[in-house]
Amino acid sequence: MAASLAHKLATANAHITADVVEVSEFPEMAQRYQIYGVPKTVINDAVEMEGAMPEPLFVQRVLAALDEAGEGGENAAP
Repeated sequence: MAASLAHKLATANAHITADVVEVSEFPEMAQRYQIYGVPKTVINDAVEMEGAMPEPLFVQRVLAALDEAGEGGENAAP
């Protein structure tokens, strides 16, 4: 669910990009981001979310990360 939602957000907002990585194929990334369970979402190398969460909470956290980075968040044009 997190992967498909991230891609939907990326489609809706030009300030968002989404990549899904199979960490078992890229162990260096698993180590870099300290991934011990999935799903794990990393935003701008600064905000990390682990585990499944309701869609509204996921969207809220992504938009908050965009606002913190000065990339627009809720007010960004698609």
